[in-house]
Amino acid sequence: MIPQFAPKRLIRKQCLPRTHYILHILRGQIRLKGSTVFSGMQPTGVAHLGNYLGALSAWGQLSASTPQQFDNTIFSIVDMHALTVPPPPDKLREYKRTAAALIIASGVDPEKCILYVQSEVSGHAEMCWILSCFSDFGYLNRMTQWKSKMNLTENSSVTDDAAVQNLRLGLFSYPVLQAADILLYKATHVPVGEDQIQHVELTRHIGKRFNSAYDTKVFPLPDVLLTRTPRVMSLRDPAKKMSKSDPAEQSRIMINDPPELIRYKIKRAITDGDRSVTYDPANRPGVANLIDMVAGLQNRTPDDVAEDVKGFRGHAELKEFVADVITKELQSVRENFERLSRDPEYLDRLLRSGAERAREIAQATLKEVKTIVGIY
Repeated sequence: MIPQFAPKRLIRKQCLPRTHYILHILRGQIRLKGSTVFSGMQPTGVAHLGNYLGALSAWGQLSASTPQQFDNTIFSIVDMHALTVPPPPDKLREYKRTAAALIIASGVDPEKCILYVQSEVSGHAEMCWILSCFSDFGYLNRMTQWKSKMNLTENSSVTDDAAVQNLRLGLFSYPVLQAADILLYKATHVPVGEDQIQHVELTRHIGKRFNSAYDTKVFPLPDVLLTRTPRVMSLRDPAKKMSKSDPAEQSRIMINDPPELIRYKIKRAITDGDRSVTYDPANRPGVANLIDMVAGLQNRTPDDVAEDVKGFRGHAELKEFVADVITKELQSVRENFERLSRDPEYLDRLLRSGAERAREIAQATLKEVKTIVGIY
C-alpha cells in the first residue's frame, strides 16, 4: 500500500491533546482503562526542587496509583537525549545511576512500574528514524526548545545562517526522538510541565500522520497529565527558572541539601520591600515563588497557602515556615536517595530488569510498525 498523506490542516485539528490535572485523577480515583503512562528524564545529576515538583513527585504519585488507576507506568532515563548537549562520558555514566536513585527515592516502585535506561532499548533509535520520515521540517523549526538552548529568540529560524551556524541536527530533531519514546510504548498519557506540552502536540501530529498514511490505528494519540505546580523560580532572581546551570548555588534548593543549608538558602531568598504576605505573582514574584513551593509540596493551591500565611509578621516568618515545609517534605526523599546511592549494584540490577521489560513491549510495537511500512 502506498501511504496517502492527509492534508496538514486536517491533521493539526486533531493534534491538540486533552489536558488532565494529575491531582484531579488521583483524588477522584478515576480509572483509566487501557492506559499507559510514559515519561522520561535526562540524567543531569542531582535534581533541584523545581525538578522534583515538576516531574519526580508526580511520578511517585502515578506509581502509587498503578495498577488501580493506570494499567502501565513506564519511566525512562533518557541518556540519548543528554547527548544533545553532551556531558563528559564518565559523568553521564554516573548521572544515570543518580537519576535512578532520585526516581526511586521520590516514590516510584520499580516492581509496579518499568524503570530503565533509554539506550538499553535499541527500539528508540529505530522508531525515531521511521517517524522522522513522517515529521515536518517546518514544525520542528517552530519548536522553542532548540532556540532556548542556543539563547535565540522564539522567532529565530533555521533559514537564518548566522543564528544557527552552531546548531546540531540532534538538538534540532530531538523532539522526534521524544515522539518515538512515547509512541514506542503506545502511551496514552504523558506527564509533563506546561513548557513541554508542545512536544506532546508534536507527538500527536506525527502519530496522526503515520496512522493516516497507512490507514491504521497503531498509535494512540496521547493526552497530557499536568501538575498544578507553577514553574519554581530562582531564589536569587524570581524572574528566572530555578536551574542547575545557574552559577549562584544559593539560587536553588537541591534534593540532597541538608536542613541547615535549606534554611540558609531560603533565608537569603529575594522577596521585596512590602512586609505583608500576599500571593501576587505578577507584582510580587519572590513572595509568590515561596508560596508556590509550599503549595507544590503539600498538593494545595497557592491561594489556600496564601490564606494560611497572610497573618505572618513579615518575610522572616514566611521564610521560616517555607524552610520548615521543604525540610520536612524532602527529608525522606533525601535519606532514601543517599541510601540508594551507596548501592550501585542494586540500581544496576533494577535498571537491567526494567530494560528487559521495556524491550519486550518495544519489540512488539516495532514489529507491528515495520510490518505496516513494509520493512518486514
